Amino acid sequence: MNELYANWNYPNSIRAGAGRIEELPSICQQLGMKAPLLITDPGLSSLPMVKNVVAACRKAGLTCGLFSEIQANPTGQNVGDGVVAYRAGNHDGVIAFGGGSALDAAKAVALMVGQVRPLWDFEDVNDNWTRVNEAGIAPVVAVPTTAGTGSEVGRASVITDSDNHIKRIIFHPNMLPSVVILDPELTCGLPAHITAATGMDALSHNLEAICSPYYHPMAEGIAVEGIRLVKNYLPRAVADGSDLEARTQMLVASTMGATAFQKGLGGMHALAHPLGALYNAHHGLLNAILMPYILKANRYAIAARIERLARYLNLTNPSFDGFLSWVLTLREQLSIPHTLAVINIDESAADQVGRMAAEDPSAGGNPISFEALEYARIFKNAVNGRL
Repeated sequence: MNELYANWNYPNSIRAGAGRIEELPSICQQLGMKAPLLITDPGLSSLPMVKNVVAACRKAGLTCGLFSEIQANPTGQNVGDGVVAYRAGNHDGVIAFGGGSALDAAKAVALMVGQVRPLWDFEDVNDNWTRVNEAGIAPVVAVPTTAGTGSEVGRASVITDSDNHIKRIIFHPNMLPSVVILDPELTCGLPAHITAATGMDALSHNLEAICSPYYHPMAEGIAVEGIRLVKNYLPRAVADGSDLEARTQMLVASTMGATAFQKGLGGMHALAHPLGALYNAHHGLLNAILMPYILKANRYAIAARIERLARYLNLTNPSFDGFLSWVLTLREQLSIPHTLAVINIDESAADQVGRMAAEDPSAGGNPISFEALEYARIFKNAVNGRL
C-alpha cells in the first residue's frame, strides 16, 4: 500500500491519501446523513471540485445542499446565515469543505443548528461550553483544501464579532468533526502565495505549541515532528503545486499543529487575531510576518527548547540564532513580507492592537506574560521591520 495512504483515529477519524474524496458519500451515509449541507467559501463554490463533490453525493442518493456565503474571516452573520440555510433545506449534517475560514464557519453552523442561545454565549470563556445542547450538534465531515489551520482536527471555531471588531473563539468538545478526509489532490490548485501563507500558519501552530510553558509532552512531541515536515515539504509544495508527496505531508503537518496547540498558542496568535479582525488580513500571512518578532521578544524564555528543536531539525547552527535565521530564510524563500507595512498595516492603531492582544485568549499561552504596551511595541516592530 502507498505509505502516504492511511487511516488514523487520532485525534479523530482521519482518512489520508490521494483520491479519498471519493469516499465522502459513503462516509456521510455511515454517519446517518441523508441530506448534508456542504459549506464552503465563495471562491471554491464555483470550482469543479465542489460541483463534482455535490454531484457525487447526489448520485449516491443524498440530498446535498450548498452554502458559500462566508468571508475570509468568517463573521457571526455568516454563521447565522448558514443556520438559516441548514434549517430551510431540512439538512441533517454538514460537510465542511475548504480552508480554515470555511471549516471554522461550518463547524460553528453545525453547533448552532440545535441551539436556542446566541452564538456568543458559547465563547471559550470559563465554562460557557456547558451551555450547549449537545444533542443538537449536527455531525460534521471535514475536508480541508488548504494545509494551514488544521481546523479539521479542532474543537473550536474562530469567528469575527463584527459589531465589536474582535475575533471570538467558539468552543465545545463535540465540535470536533466526526471524520476527516485529507486528500492532497484537492490542494494542488492552490496558488503558491496561499500555499506559503497557510503553510506558515501550520508552522506557527506547531512552533507556539513548543514555546508554550504548559506541561503537555505528547503535544510537544507532535509539534517537533510537525515542524520537521514543514521544513522538508513546504518549500517543495510552493515550488511545485502538483507535488503530491509534499501536499500530503503539509496536510499532515497542519493537522499536527492543530492537535499540538492544545498545549497552548501565544503572542503570534494574540496579535494575529486582532489584526485579522481590524484589517481583514489573511490569518496565516499575519502569523508568518509576526513570527520572528515574537520569537525575538520571547527569546530568554524559549532559547533552550528552540535549541533542542534546532538540533532535531539538523540545522547547521543548532542555536536560537540559527533557528531564527532559518525562519527568516524560509520566509524570504516563500516570498513572505518582512513587515506588516507591506500589507498596508500601519502603527496608527498600535495602542488598540496592544490592548486587544493582551486580552486575547492566546496570550495566556505565551511563555512571557506581556502587557498591552509590550504587545504594542512588538506590533510596531513588525510594522517597521525592527528585529
